[in-house]
Amino acid sequence: MEQQARGANGGATGAGRRRSRKDEILEIAVGLFASRGYHGVSMDDIGAAAGVTGPALYHHFAGKEAMLVAALTPVSEGLLDGGRQRRAAHPGDPRAALESLIDFHVDFALANPAVIALHLHELDRLPEEPRRRIRRLQRLYVEEWVTVLTALHPGLPDGEARVLAHAAFGLMNSTPFLGGEVDHRRRAELLRAATLAALLAPTQPA
Repeated sequence: MEQQARGANGGATGAGRRRSRKDEILEIAVGLFASRGYHGVSMDDIGAAAGVTGPALYHHFAGKEAMLVAALTPVSEGLLDGGRQRRAAHPGDPRAALESLIDFHVDFALANPAVIALHLHELDRLPEEPRRRIRRLQRLYVEEWVTVLTALHPGLPDGEARVLAHAAFGLMNSTPFLGGEVDHRRRAELLRAATLAALLAPTQPA
């Protein structure tokens, strides 16, 4: 889904727009944050990796915190927008909507492993306001899945649908921890098939 969340700054680099120097610096910063941890990276480290002097780096970003906000917020916005579009494209057909949501999220996960790692491990580094905004966007995205799952499984309580949705995200977002022994195409096939099978399984209590 290059369309909405490809690259370190999510939908901000959508198809048809050339990447700016700011985009390039942000992608480098995200890679460093994901590999070393937020506190393990300094502005000097980012500048050195990007070939940018300190003053030039601060021309683009006020600091590491601003980089983290710039990396995570557009991605959450892009996921929510894309999720809404995928669900709306299949009115009255929850199975097709679910398959479309899975395709959408798997494409995102495979394209953005560093951003996923940041969401998992560094979101709490953000100040309260942007952290709350991102959490709200994430909750709204989950509700797109809940709407589809409760339509697909009549009688399924919303709370249980959220459990299933988060379990599916855990499966699809496992990509940062996988090696490269399986090629991209096959990895996508496996993730799609496994997620669909898990979400189509019977949900009635034993």
